[in-house]
Amino acid sequence: MMNKNSKIVVMGAGAVGAYFGGLLARAGRDVTLIARRNHVQAICEKGLFIDSKDFQDYVPIQASTELTAISSANIVLLCVKSPDTEKVIQDIKPYLKNDAVILSLQNGVDNCARIRSLVNNRAFSTVVYVAVGMIGPGHVKHFGRGELEIGIELENHDAKTIQLVHELADFLSASNVPTSLSEQIEKSLWIKFLINCSYNGISAIGHIQYGQMDEVKEVNQLIDEITREVLAVAKAKGIHISYNEALAANQKIPLTMFGQISSTARDISRGKPTEIEYLNGLIVREGQRLGIPTPANLAIYALVKMLEKKTIKSS
Repeated sequence: MMNKNSKIVVMGAGAVGAYFGGLLARAGRDVTLIARRNHVQAICEKGLFIDSKDFQDYVPIQASTELTAISSANIVLLCVKSPDTEKVIQDIKPYLKNDAVILSLQNGVDNCARIRSLVNNRAFSTVVYVAVGMIGPGHVKHFGRGELEIGIELENHDAKTIQLVHELADFLSASNVPTSLSEQIEKSLWIKFLINCSYNGISAIGHIQYGQMDEVKEVNQLIDEITREVLAVAKAKGIHISYNEALAANQKIPLTMFGQISSTARDISRGKPTEIEYLNGLIVREGQRLGIPTPANLAIYALVKMLEKKTIKSS
């Protein structure tokens, strides 16, 4: 049962994890961030600095580099990159309480299934709608939005689990994190996934902001081709998203996140591995398996892989 004393641990507290963890701590919740050493050191010295539209302040919050911090968690916000999901779950498995709940706040559409294959803990897909970035150690910049959407699969869960999901949503909403429930979480995940496929790779290739992308006619044409391919793969997998729904989702991004560049672009600029295998790369692989051509996604996937290899090698 969720209550004001429930302990939250954010695993992989980069921009997204630090932002939501910071909001929860600011609301008086017991939160620990597990993050890289430079972030932990800065947070332990001064607190987590959040530069948001609504406030700019240092938020007192616990931070650690040690996985043992997971052992106190009633709620785990999993915010690691998709390629790291299996390894991280295996690493934290010895410390997880049996009744700890895992919320996957990750890009991609298959993370929750991979989590459930490794642990018996209740795990829920959570769609994240936020634009944030780490400006420096212990410093989060909020560019826009900030809501969560948790999946509630009525046909696959018992009454106790469904009640738990409602309690989670109420707990988060009461802690200044607007949270809704969805009985169509797969569709929501795929719409967010579509946006990531449409924008992340192009932003990385051109190191360009979303609003600037929207100003180039040929880029919009490319996004349209990417979109049609993603919709075709989704339909073949039983996920039905109309073209108009996809268009509306894509068109909202340059309006609500005009000055944002993608996490993929940030990874490339820092010489870090990207999530492209679990974005456009997943569409390419599923397209090959299903016999659906995906040339636009293949082009984005190949170019980002090329940049990734170059920047990682030189860093």
